[in-house]
Amino acid sequence: MSRRVKTVIGLILTAIMLFPVYWMVNVSFTRDTDMRADPPHLFPYHGTLEGYRAVLHQQMPYLGTSLLIGLGTVVLTVVLSAPAGYSLAKLRPRGGGVLSFILLIAQMIPAIIMAMGFYAIYLKAGVLNSTLGLILADSTIAVPFGVLIFTAFMSGIPSELTSAAMIDGASTWRTFVSVILPVSRNAVVTVSLFAFLWAWSDFVFATTLDGGGAHQPITLGIYHYIGNNNQQWNAIMATAVVASIPATLLLIAAQRYVAAGVTAGAVKD
Repeated sequence: MSRRVKTVIGLILTAIMLFPVYWMVNVSFTRDTDMRADPPHLFPYHGTLEGYRAVLHQQMPYLGTSLLIGLGTVVLTVVLSAPAGYSLAKLRPRGGGVLSFILLIAQMIPAIIMAMGFYAIYLKAGVLNSTLGLILADSTIAVPFGVLIFTAFMSGIPSELTSAAMIDGASTWRTFVSVILPVSRNAVVTVSLFAFLWAWSDFVFATTLDGGGAHQPITLGIYHYIGNNNQQWNAIMATAVVASIPATLLLIAAQRYVAAGVTAGAVKD
């Protein structure tokens, strides 16, 4: 099969996979009167910005809450998983292999099961329907992944770096902060990106732990919007488009760091 044929097949498959995204954008600009046209319009010939105006007036608080939850999850995930990954990779504590296995198992637990457990704990702790509660819950998904990524990446860092730092009198913590962490930039970006995306797109924890809160994420904003405005599909799709923009920009900006961070540790010399 020639390269040209492979390229054409790849473009066709890509177009099929991206068509739902295109249709979401198309509907976000389509007027309500043209929504039920038969056959449907492939382009918004009589486009409107009414949906995006509705987003600016009604959905911005939800977007702000999601941004706060996403950034909080990123900070908590990196703060917890980076030192843990360094310990497993370089300090090699007793039982480290068992801990890595437990972290792998933790990622296989369905989110709805964890949400039920969190609900009972949060109810007693008084953090139900709060932004802090969602940050803690989302971090439980991101931290195991972060520890595994940091462990794999830091295992590939030459031990001569840590040995030289300790010879110069640096403590274990100073070696981690001043030597290991700056070298692990790709892993930090990778873990931060995935933690943000998980928190940004979370619906299970949000609807279970913050269903009645005053500050709710955008996933609940879209969910409530569909229930309250089930005929205004341009506004619903405009909300989905706006909610997709941060994740898309982050993926584009960090893709080379993510590729390096995910594949680190896969090949050993």
